[in-house]
Amino acid sequence: MSARERADKDSERFDEWIRHANESGEEPAIPAATVVVLRDTDDGMQTLMLKKNSKIAFGGMWVFPGGKIDANDYDETGDLVAAARRAAVRETHEEAQLDVDAESLVMIAHWIPPSIAPKRFATWFFAAPVDTDHAVIDDGEIVEMEWTTPSACLARHHEGEIEIVPPTWITLHTLRNYTTVAEALEDLASRPPLHYATRVTKGEHGRVVMWQGDAAYESGDAAAEGGRHRLEIRESGYVYDDSGAL
Repeated sequence: MSARERADKDSERFDEWIRHANESGEEPAIPAATVVVLRDTDDGMQTLMLKKNSKIAFGGMWVFPGGKIDANDYDETGDLVAAARRAAVRETHEEAQLDVDAESLVMIAHWIPPSIAPKRFATWFFAAPVDTDHAVIDDGEIVEMEWTTPSACLARHHEGEIEIVPPTWITLHTLRNYTTVAEALEDLASRPPLHYATRVTKGEHGRVVMWQGDAAYESGDAAAEGGRHRLEIRESGYVYDDSGAL
């Protein structure tokens, strides 16, 4: 798949979402959690990427381990963030047979898909260290796995070899400049987690995915002057500008 074919496919997906929303209305957001599992190697810091079975939600996409928050993830307090941490630990074990310590999880972001998405997961993103590369998938819900540097994964996406959604792309883009797990976790822990409530519009070069801080976030006019917090899906590849991020 060429970069142009990938961009066209992304645009087609958003168009299909819009048609679905017009016909069916907005879908409620399902609470979920995902873990960016990190390990140090001689080739640099790597993260575990999993490919979803094509027959389930986000089929064919490469993702981080994770899934929806189940009823059993809640304790008597009903705290949603605590439940998200438990879900993150559970899903990482279920999908990759990797054990992460709930206390080591660093919350880095919370993502809500656009209201037009046919299946919406409001997802807490955590990062966590592991000291092994021995991950095991079930070849059911997950059909492939790969340890990779963030830069290598972004390059494969740019060349059209793999599919990833904007939250995954932004996360990898954030991680690409760290050289060690300790450096990444220390810096991420020092920042307040970002909240991404996604909106999508059309721009001069194609679809524009926006978040709060972008001048076009409320109006949907991609040409509006002002700050930028957006991912442009161009034929030449993704272009990210977070100069206006809140």
